[in-house]
Amino acid sequence: MEILQSVLIVIYVLVALGIIILALIQGKDDEGASGAVMGGSGGSSFYEKNKGRTKEGMMKKWTIILAVAFAFLTVGLGIVLMYNA
Repeated sequence: MEILQSVLIVIYVLVALGIIILALIQGKDDEGASGAVMGGSGGSSFYEKNKGRTKEGMMKKWTIILAVAFAFLTVGLGIVLMYNA
C-alpha cells in the first residue's frame, strides 16, 4: 500500500506542476464578461469555429483534463491515506 501511496503522490505532483505551467503560459481572454453580455462575434468566423484546434484551444483542453485528473487524484490519495493510517 505504501508503494501505491508513493506513486500517487508523484503523479499528483506532476499533474499539479502541469496545471501550473499551462495556466501560466495561457493568454488572457480579452472578451471577458462584456463579451458574454454583448454577444461577441457570434461564432460565425472561421477562427471561432476552429479555435479548439489552435494552440490556445489545445492548451485550454489539456488544462481542463489535468484539472479533472487532479481532482480524482485528490480523492484517490485521500482514500489511500485514510486506509494507510
